[in-house]
Amino acid sequence: MKRSLICLAVLGALSGCSMIPEYQRPAMPVADVWPAGEAYGERNSQTESMDLGWREFFLDPALRKLIEVALENNRDLRIAALNVEAYRALYGIQQSALWPSASADASGTRSRTPETLSPTGQASTGGQYFATLGVAWELDLFGRLDALSEQALQEFLASEAARRSVQVSLIAGVANSYFNWQANRELLDVTSRTLQAYEDSLALVQRSYDVGVASTLELTQARTAVETARAALAQYRRQVAQDRNALTQLLGQNVALDELAGGRLDMDLLAELPVGLPSELLFKRPDIIAAEHQLLGANASIGAARAAFFPSIGLTGAAGSASTQLSDLFGSGSGYWSFTPSISVPIFTAGRLKANLDYAEISRDIRVAQYEQAIQDAFRDVADGLAAHETYAEQVQAQRNLLQVSEEYYAVAERRYRTGVDSHLTLLDAQRQLLSAQQQWVNDRRNQLISEVNLYKALGGGWQVHDAAAASAEPEA
Repeated sequence: MKRSLICLAVLGALSGCSMIPEYQRPAMPVADVWPAGEAYGERNSQTESMDLGWREFFLDPALRKLIEVALENNRDLRIAALNVEAYRALYGIQQSALWPSASADASGTRSRTPETLSPTGQASTGGQYFATLGVAWELDLFGRLDALSEQALQEFLASEAARRSVQVSLIAGVANSYFNWQANRELLDVTSRTLQAYEDSLALVQRSYDVGVASTLELTQARTAVETARAALAQYRRQVAQDRNALTQLLGQNVALDELAGGRLDMDLLAELPVGLPSELLFKRPDIIAAEHQLLGANASIGAARAAFFPSIGLTGAAGSASTQLSDLFGSGSGYWSFTPSISVPIFTAGRLKANLDYAEISRDIRVAQYEQAIQDAFRDVADGLAAHETYAEQVQAQRNLLQVSEEYYAVAERRYRTGVDSHLTLLDAQRQLLSAQQQWVNDRRNQLISEVNLYKALGGGWQVHDAAAASAEPEA
């Protein structure tokens, strides 16, 4: 028995040999710096890494409140968090295979043998009772179990990164839906005021027509403008209602949106974004982090496939007490033990082990391509966001200037029409131009805000602050 325990200790010390290939992170398949040109403006690529939490980035208190509600109640995020816990459990299951398993068992039987079956010709009654402590252990001499455990760990870490990615997407989705809702509400208000102006103008033209001053053409044009505005009003009412429904779904519960004192689109609703080097995407984008963990898991599966070519060694031992009488189960001389080592050597598997190894290596290559694709997608997302950041600023400012000119044009046209200097056609043209400029400014401002949110998302922002789940990312061994 002592010699067996020594052999067991030696074999245990030899276990843990790893056949997992050495991991080398693939080179970045993108440029080292962001694109430059007129669309990007002046930007220092050496800017400090972007560590801006969502509470600091979104300046509108109403929007921050909505994001908090979504993070508490959104079902997609809840499912992602539960997936993390599921992969944590799977990792715990795989990790347990590295250690010996022990079990305590007790059993007993009692039976009567009739005299017709008894070798003595007399009926007899007897019993057997056992109390056993058993130990079983598969020695991981070639690292198969350790590789499977590493693969499970990487899948768990990938699920945690995927949860963060869902959180980033949720925050961006709430913000974009909120800006759509606010923009369509402003468009609804603009259209409502314009309709009132058109109706006032129609009433004025109608009176002029009744006394023979205005023509049928002018009356028809005024009526056309009114009906066009009414159609647009119905459209924006529908869009506001649909935006409210989209926000409610993202929030995961009903919120009195109309009672929120949200900021106007012409206010500073977002903070300025610092942008670092492209290489920092490796550490900020949760989808890239998840892709690398999946790549590491595929790399570990190669080690498990390689180790399957080698013998599998199992150790089974048991010690306990046995007796024919329950009262003597733990009496003197009732002890027993057994030690059963086993070894299984694969000899012929019809190519199954080789096919498993080929599959593991191909899966690793697929993960490499997916990892590189994730980096390329991230680079494009940020590059598009940088171009939008610069050009939308110019576009919104130009549209604001146009809106101011259109307001002045409308004021002059209305004054000249009422004094009889110009025809109603000039006033109608000024009204249409003003409405178009107002609508375009709202749409441009909305697109600018959404592009900034998408840039924030592309940079991996949104989970660094107030993320309790990230603190427990590493599972216990």
